[in-house]
Amino acid sequence: MSPAPHTPRAARPPAPSGARIKSPALLLAESGADLEGHGLKRTMGLFQLVCFGVGAIVGTGIFVGLSDSVAEAGPAVVLSFVLAAITCVFTAFSFAELGGAIPVSGSSYSFAYATLGERVAFLVGWCLLLEYGVSVSAVAVGWSQYVNELLDSLVGLQVPAALSAGPGDGGVINLPAVLVVMMAATLLVRGIRESAGATAAMAVLKIGILVAFCAVAFTAFEDGNLSPFASHGMAGVTAGASVAFFSYIGFDAITTAGEEVRNPRRNIPIAIMICIGIVTLLYCAVALGAIGALGADAVSDKPAALSLVVDQVTGSSAGGGVIAFGAVVAIASVVLAVMYGQTRILMSMSRDGLVPRVFERVSPRTHTPVANTWIVAAVFALPAAFSSLDVVVNLTTIGTLATMAVVNIAVIALRRRNPELKRSFRVPLYPVSPVLGVGFCVYLMYGTGWTTWVQFAAFLAVGALVYSCYGRGRSRLVSSAATDPAGPVSPEA
Repeated sequence: MSPAPHTPRAARPPAPSGARIKSPALLLAESGADLEGHGLKRTMGLFQLVCFGVGAIVGTGIFVGLSDSVAEAGPAVVLSFVLAAITCVFTAFSFAELGGAIPVSGSSYSFAYATLGERVAFLVGWCLLLEYGVSVSAVAVGWSQYVNELLDSLVGLQVPAALSAGPGDGGVINLPAVLVVMMAATLLVRGIRESAGATAAMAVLKIGILVAFCAVAFTAFEDGNLSPFASHGMAGVTAGASVAFFSYIGFDAITTAGEEVRNPRRNIPIAIMICIGIVTLLYCAVALGAIGALGADAVSDKPAALSLVVDQVTGSSAGGGVIAFGAVVAIASVVLAVMYGQTRILMSMSRDGLVPRVFERVSPRTHTPVANTWIVAAVFALPAAFSSLDVVVNLTTIGTLATMAVVNIAVIALRRRNPELKRSFRVPLYPVSPVLGVGFCVYLMYGTGWTTWVQFAAFLAVGALVYSCYGRGRSRLVSSAATDPAGPVSPEA
């Protein structure tokens, strides 16, 4: 495919005041353009994309976070997973339409830029630092817990607490968490084909491990363990759904691969729907199996709950060791996929001048953003080394839900602004579906608690300040009709 024409950086005039909305045609032209002389390569097919999505989703949330969801909702955690899934499905419809219409690597950030303007787009990108960046830290902390579980089952040893947990968890520094971040970065800089291949292999393995867990757990299933079913009422189901939603974070990472996917208009919407379906079935089956085997009280507040279930059902530590191995692989694949998404978001923001230009540079040898990847790895290895998992989960969840609410709004805005745009997938029951998507997102945000809201408000305020002081004045948004295939950028207030 020959690169699309683009406007050289030096020739781009200052962006206009106001909302600074960038047209979808310009986004597509820029993504196809070779901005630095070395563009991204389209090497991912549908199977690899589905595996990438599953790889981005299934990890810490189910292997580590299940116990927290059960503590909130009891056996009704199954309803919590369904409620979280419904929220994801409505938003997945919106992602599918936008990902098919604007298949670029910026995901939610680019969608907001094309519909709601630069300021909102920057804040969405800022929130994605929580979803992709901070969640890397949370996932890495969960990986460290299962590394110790695996070592204990294999050789009867563990990494000392001082070196495998942050200060909030009774340690000094979490070295395994730093290690998994650096391993993921090493693989990412080698090339997308290698990364996608590794993610596909790990996704297939962890699905197999979870299916095997269900097979073992259901042999000890007892109906009485599900009673009382909704022991904490609807409030518990809602709180459990807010926690369980963390288990779904990452499915939108599929849209960050828009510039490296073959036939993206077809494959992105299909991959999103397949991933949500697979993950929801897995989560509900795992939750039912775990609680049915041991009961909610035995599962809640146990960081390595799945290994515990298998150990007690089989009467041997060997089964738990297999689950621990699956968790180590599963969580490592999440780190890999989520770091990939973060680097592509920063790459898109860098193209627009909203973050430093170093984030957009692509290696001529590997066709990957090498400097970007190592910077992301270094920055997010720090909270992984010194933070507790509980500290970052709620903040990551509320930031992700806010971003998803914006995506649902963006579908409506794009339909009104660009009705003629080619769409390979259309949201069903429009506009009811995206409106419900916004409603469910806000509902789960409410369940995170007022403390998280205060933290999130402070986080957004800092983001707005960064945009005003840095991003706005350095924006490279094109304002001339001659440089935008769809006409001039809209300077709406």
